[in-house]
Amino acid sequence: MLKSTLFVLIFSFFIATIIGPFFIPFLHRLKFGQAIREEGPQSHRKKSGTPTMGGIIFITSIVVILLVTVFFTKYATMSNELMMLLLTLVGFGAIGFVDDFIIVVRKNNEGLKPKQKLLAQLVLAAVFFYLFLKSGYSTELSFFNLFNINLYWVYGLFILFWMVGFSNAVNLTDGLDGLCGGVSVITFGTFGMIAIAQQQVGIALFCFAVVGALFGFLVFNLNPAKVFMGDTGSLALGAAIAAVSILLKQELLLVIVGLVYVIETLSVIIQVAYYKRTQKRIFKMAPIHHHFELCGWSEWKVVTFLWAIALICGVIGLLIAI
Repeated sequence: MLKSTLFVLIFSFFIATIIGPFFIPFLHRLKFGQAIREEGPQSHRKKSGTPTMGGIIFITSIVVILLVTVFFTKYATMSNELMMLLLTLVGFGAIGFVDDFIIVVRKNNEGLKPKQKLLAQLVLAAVFFYLFLKSGYSTELSFFNLFNINLYWVYGLFILFWMVGFSNAVNLTDGLDGLCGGVSVITFGTFGMIAIAQQQVGIALFCFAVVGALFGFLVFNLNPAKVFMGDTGSLALGAAIAAVSILLKQELLLVIVGLVYVIETLSVIIQVAYYKRTQKRIFKMAPIHHHFELCGWSEWKVVTFLWAIALICGVIGLLIAI
């Protein structure tokens, strides 16, 4: 399995680095630039016009290398798990693409209406649950390998919450150059190693294809970013990592391994709830990465700090799982 995972990791990286130099100028020609929030940090104003929808770069890389691996090598077959993960990645990526497209056409940050986006996410999560049941998976929820509880039909509600929740959590994390991509490399890499330990070939290949493609994307996304992943990439990554945790029956481990996503989301929830109650703010700005910026941290310092937290959480997650 090591040989096959290295194969998809290396070649997904190369595909992403090949696509990027062609795709980014294409986005420039279409004037698909990111609109920066007026209330955002002043230092971000210079990023206005940077192409978005960059998630297409790594989604394409992942899909291409996995299809090549399945149909033209002996490393893997199209298992139910791999099919479900690819459908999740592409499906949620399509929702993000529509959202990004509306934003760049209107030249503001108003894309799909929240209800429209939520409904589309719920429909895709429901499709995943249907395929999950058809594949014979258990509806038991694992509590860190200590004990399991069978939730029966309630597990379907859990899947809806988990996939939609983490899809939007990763979306909130995508606010600084390289932040979401780097954290996601660590998160998918961690679950990829867990998949190897479980001998889950299809899931391991998917995770390391994501890792390689994200490394390739980071070539263009590190500060100063030449392209942003947009909702196209962040919604796809969030739903995909939630799906991976579900298929590996390590659902709650994602709270630990993906702690950065959780912290970013909680910072927004706390900020909004506290402001509605008191008309005051706890953080200078939410998500919390902007709070650190407004405290005087450089963007690179914030990014590397959160990468370090993600790496520590990944090691802890591996120790728990393996």
